[in-house]
Amino acid sequence: MPLTVRPMSDLVPALQARDVHRRYKLAGHEVHVLRGVSLEVQQGERVFLCGASGAGKTTLLYTLGGLEKPSSGDVYIGGEALYAASSKERARLRNQGLGFVFQNYHLLPDLTAYENVLLPSRISGKLAEERAVELLKRVGLEDRLHHLPTELSGGEQQRVALARSLINDPAIILADEPTGNLDATTGKQIMELLFTVVAETKKTLVVVTHDMNLAERGDRRLVLKEGALVAA
Repeated sequence: MPLTVRPMSDLVPALQARDVHRRYKLAGHEVHVLRGVSLEVQQGERVFLCGASGAGKTTLLYTLGGLEKPSSGDVYIGGEALYAASSKERARLRNQGLGFVFQNYHLLPDLTAYENVLLPSRISGKLAEERAVELLKRVGLEDRLHHLPTELSGGEQQRVALARSLINDPAIILADEPTGNLDATTGKQIMELLFTVVAETKKTLVVVTHDMNLAERGDRRLVLKEGALVAA
């Protein structure tokens, strides 16, 4: 049965991982990155994934977002098994049901801020030109719509990335170290904006961070150590 992007039900978690393992080969050796991770994130929750470098935080986030297939186990979005679906169906869910904010912004260098924000809606076949403008206004970039990424500061590029993550009105936002390349003041501004937008739009938020102080602001903190959850 095809994986469908449908309204989230309060009766099921927004996001689940069940006994997720991730292994890969490196220089002839097997590296076990995720070791039986199971978790649930409820509708509207703000959950932070913490742990030392190499603990598996980003791998887990990418697995939750359909970007990196687990070696075993599965992920469920609104109760639907993500990796039981075809790669085409997973891509459609990522585009329509999930929003991503990356540490390195991942903006296309030849596209303007406006064009970068518009891109996911173009891919979905539902061009949202007015919404792209409104989102850029919402993140304070109404005067920067037609600037290329190289003409924007790091904080401005991350604001573009945040607007892009919201263009298709996804139920879940996944953010990987969204302040990692920013100075403390700019990083604080970005997180305040992210929290505000998520609250206003009632999104579910999962953030990878090494900053324990930042993680205290979430509803819940999950700690990874050597690929396993050790605290919540």
